[in-house]
Amino acid sequence: MPAVIVRDGESFEKAFKRFKKACEKAGLMSDIKKHQHFEKPSERRKRKLNAAIRRQKKLMAMEK
Repeated sequence: MPAVIVRDGESFEKAFKRFKKACEKAGLMSDIKKHQHFEKPSERRKRKLNAAIRRQKKLMAMEK
């Protein structure tokens, strides 16, 4: 769990913004979104396969 220490004279908004940034870097938000709904194993395989295909296409495009 990311933690942020509020500095002297720092506004709540700035501290909250740093906390949100730390959560994004830790991958917390994407993990929460991923677990909001149940994903069937077949859907998970399909999503991972599509992601692998996208990565391969991107690599092929970068090589050209």
